[in-house]
Amino acid sequence: MLFNSWEFIGLFTITSILYFNISHKFRALLLLISSYVFYISWRWDFALVMLAVTLINYYSGLKIEQSEPIRKKQYYLWFALISSLIPLLYLKYANFFIANVNNLSQVFGSNSSFSSLDVILPVGISFFTFQALSYSLDVFYNKTKVERNVINFSVFVAFFPQLVAGPIERSSNLLKQFRVQHSFNRLNFIDGCKLFIWGLFKKVVIADRLALYVDRIYENPDLYNAPTLAVATVFFAIQIYCDFSGYSDMAIGTAKILGFDLMQNFNLPYLSKSIAEFWRRWHISLSTWFSDYLYKPLGGSRVKYQRWLYNILIVFLVSGFWHGANWTFIAWGFLHALYYFFESWGDLFLKRVNQLNLKNLRVYKLFKIVLVFLLACYAWVFFRASNITDAFIISSKFVSDWNGSLYLGASTVTFFLSVILIILLFVVQILQSRGVASLYFSKSQAHPIWQLIWYVMLLLAITTIGISSNSFIYFQF
Repeated sequence: MLFNSWEFIGLFTITSILYFNISHKFRALLLLISSYVFYISWRWDFALVMLAVTLINYYSGLKIEQSEPIRKKQYYLWFALISSLIPLLYLKYANFFIANVNNLSQVFGSNSSFSSLDVILPVGISFFTFQALSYSLDVFYNKTKVERNVINFSVFVAFFPQLVAGPIERSSNLLKQFRVQHSFNRLNFIDGCKLFIWGLFKKVVIADRLALYVDRIYENPDLYNAPTLAVATVFFAIQIYCDFSGYSDMAIGTAKILGFDLMQNFNLPYLSKSIAEFWRRWHISLSTWFSDYLYKPLGGSRVKYQRWLYNILIVFLVSGFWHGANWTFIAWGFLHALYYFFESWGDLFLKRVNQLNLKNLRVYKLFKIVLVFLLACYAWVFFRASNITDAFIISSKFVSDWNGSLYLGASTVTFFLSVILIILLFVVQILQSRGVASLYFSKSQAHPIWQLIWYVMLLLAITTIGISSNSFIYFQF
């Protein structure tokens, strides 16, 4: 059941009407039922995995609070971590490890091999697992109070607007909101609908249209020259942003209609002036998760410089591996770690030699935005490529194969429409950065009439040139 489907619109409409017309004490149960109906629409047995992770962390939270001394608390925390991660590691990474063990055995001349497992990855397992674990970790570190109501906690893990692709919420923000008695609010409804429409536009009009070109090129990258591969890579950078941020916008918008405030997940990342800033703006809920529960426990930046480099490397490698069981994702994470290192060294160099105060020059700021975008685009090559071999083929072509004309895809009209939509997206993003257009629920300087015209145009575009796809990119993670 996708956000861009009539089934979801129907489920959400029925849930919303009932939610505001029943007693508060039954609302959490209603949301829980709706969330499991939403999730079971993919496969009923997926819900069993989510239920197990939910009960493990609910039980662990109670035991962590009740236990003394600290060692016993640690025991229950480790129980929550290991028990929650076992389904994720088995279902998502078992075949990856089996394939690599088989490859190594062949290298050393062994004829033995292990058969791949017949497993299906539950949609959004990484998201709801990390969300549930954040609760156990927060209870252990006294950052949140224990939730004794199992229904409320179950809804926190399964809340259907953000269940399958985030934002990855913290219990300190979302869990307490299920105790609040929400009333229908006209402004919440308008704000939520506006954000949902914008997210839907980014998904079905921009992302899914760009996918037509990207999928064709990346399916057989060895058949195309560097100009075509470069355009496909830029298209993918915009596609994945519109696909993922579009989902986040729709999730935050639907939650807002019900009266819930989810955390911001994207903040104009392609206008970043550094790689560090990019990661403060891209998939914010995951970046902060790794920062709080991995980077800081490793020592963060309060360590020697060499140790700090190690911490950064670990975080990005784990982040890459979180995204998928493929060496391409690990290479993608490693590449961003290298970017981080070179950026750190470059900043140190500029502090020593800079006499012109480059940071205040507009041209220099624009140069950094373009540079960060291009670096991010190159890293996306490894993220999008089917395998590491394809990624290196594309990389080699970027070096040597700039001859020939640009392939415009199956339809020239579709190609140039894609370019126009990308330009439109960046214009809107610049207006958002200047406060002219709203970003999430910030106030817009535009007149209400112009805002109305804008959203009517978005709806017309969705219904006339929108493309319906089967899924969102991040559902596979």
